[in-house]
Amino acid sequence: MGEPVNTARLLTILRGLLAEPSRLPDDPWQRVVFKSWASFSGVSGAVVSLDGVKSVAQDDELRSQMRGVLQQAKVRPDKITVPGGSAYCIERGAASVQAPLQNKIALVTGAAGAIGAGICRSLLAKGAHVAATDLAREALDALARELDPDLSESRGRIMGVTMDVTDAASVAAGFNAVAEAWGGVDIVVVNAGIAMVAPLVELDLEAFRRLERVNVEGTLLTLAEAGRRLCRQATGGDIILVSTKNVFAPGAQFGAYSATKAAAHQLARIASLELAGFDIRVNMVAPDAVFSDGKRKSGLWAEVGPSRMKARGLDEKGLEDYYRSRNLLKARVTSDHVANAVLFFATRQTPTTGATIPVDGGLPDATPR
Repeated sequence: MGEPVNTARLLTILRGLLAEPSRLPDDPWQRVVFKSWASFSGVSGAVVSLDGVKSVAQDDELRSQMRGVLQQAKVRPDKITVPGGSAYCIERGAASVQAPLQNKIALVTGAAGAIGAGICRSLLAKGAHVAATDLAREALDALARELDPDLSESRGRIMGVTMDVTDAASVAAGFNAVAEAWGGVDIVVVNAGIAMVAPLVELDLEAFRRLERVNVEGTLLTLAEAGRRLCRQATGGDIILVSTKNVFAPGAQFGAYSATKAAAHQLARIASLELAGFDIRVNMVAPDAVFSDGKRKSGLWAEVGPSRMKARGLDEKGLEDYYRSRNLLKARVTSDHVANAVLFFATRQTPTTGATIPVDGGLPDATPR
């Protein structure tokens, strides 16, 4: 009988085949979203069965099979059945000024943190379906409960996925979970990262390797998996790395973080070179001094803050005031500001790839060169 067709792979390719031209030069495809449908009873619309599609090694072969099924059906399907018995409804919808990310699917790593939560909230507000991924299952569930009631149109548009960015199998499983729920992915925000404080002469090698695994290997695994999935879908896409001002202006006793984030930044720049031919844009945002998202404290500043406060004789509020006063605009940088920079790239405001937007209130030493 042969191997069963991988549902995530099948749906990702099918989602690309069902995308329709948008007539927008910077974003040429109008996507669909699949939603699980337990029963077709009493529901109208054209049903197309993909039950006869056979597992093959190459994506192009699988794409050709499904294109043949769709052409033979001679209808635009409203529902599909896939090998194994799963059934899906097909949601269609055009982007608008209010919802420029309508029917786009975003995956955010490190979503349970302050910056990640702000990014998830902003993507939802612009119409996207959002997969919030992190290691902390309880924190993800809390985030989904927090964001769902705030946005009346968000029900069914946010899901939490437990994912370890340092493990290739876990990353692949996370992307599979999103594809099996909604069909694929269009936007990937690489945000997972950890920090530590130590001078180089006291830096524990295993502690450094822990940062390297998350900040460098985690970025590499996420970039690579995102690139594979977006190429498979064949409708372009956007990858945005949450970098840091420390790439351009590193801080004393912050060598492990600065060095590993610089490596992640460089990987994203290389991805922008390698993926541009598939209309996959890779850009970076470089924030500084984001202490919280509402009541949700930044994990980075929970690690860094105590030593910075001790060194300067400040309490928590005093430290925030210090960082505000040192930037040119004397501005408090928030997770919403970081999210706005992510949205600039995700909504394709300009034909840009390989670029960095500083989100730091103005720090001349950290200006990208």
